[in-house]
Amino acid sequence: MTAPKTTASPAPQGGVSGSGRPGTGRFIYLASQSPRRRQLLEQIGVRHELLLPGAGEDAEALEAVQAGELPEAYCARVTAAKLDAALARRVARGLPAAPILCADTTVAVDDLILGKPEDDADAARMLGLMSGRSHRVITAVAVADATGRVATLNVSDVQFAPLSAAQIQRYVDNREPFGKAGAYAIQSQAAAWIVKIAGSYSGIMGLPLFETASLLEKFGFEF
Repeated sequence: MTAPKTTASPAPQGGVSGSGRPGTGRFIYLASQSPRRRQLLEQIGVRHELLLPGAGEDAEALEAVQAGELPEAYCARVTAAKLDAALARRVARGLPAAPILCADTTVAVDDLILGKPEDDADAARMLGLMSGRSHRVITAVAVADATGRVATLNVSDVQFAPLSAAQIQRYVDNREPFGKAGAYAIQSQAAAWIVKIAGSYSGIMGLPLFETASLLEKFGFEF
């Protein structure tokens, strides 16, 4: 896939501008605080503006795991809920119409969901669970505007080498695990532990680009 040439343009709502095809004026709203997702959208030339929750929204509540919920179902449900909230947010703020993209990334060891670590001990526990074995990185992506809604789910397998307690502690001490599902990021020093992956590198980062581009094509974007 060849990324189009890019031009910068002002954000209509004070968000962060990405890039877009010259002369099109097309953009999307990104309802995510992840700098990695912004970087990945810029990589494929999609101009985007942030559409983040306000102070009165309990965004964390949307990520609560329901009893007996499997990782793939959890990830898809949370992404759909985030998109519903973002659609209502755009209308409430009186912002110009444009497609809205939401995504969620979940790490799973078998059927156990590994969210963002709460503290050092929780981060070390998660990394220990993944040591010397494979885990799944699941990223759901959903896009909607007033005309329709589409979604997809990407699942990649990642195999970690066996990790010593000292390795895990050094990574935790560097504060790398925090704010990240599964307590690591593939683009961090943890890359040195990855024996192999089967799936989408960009999906493991937080936004599978092939699938995302396929969804955006349904809304008139070209790649």
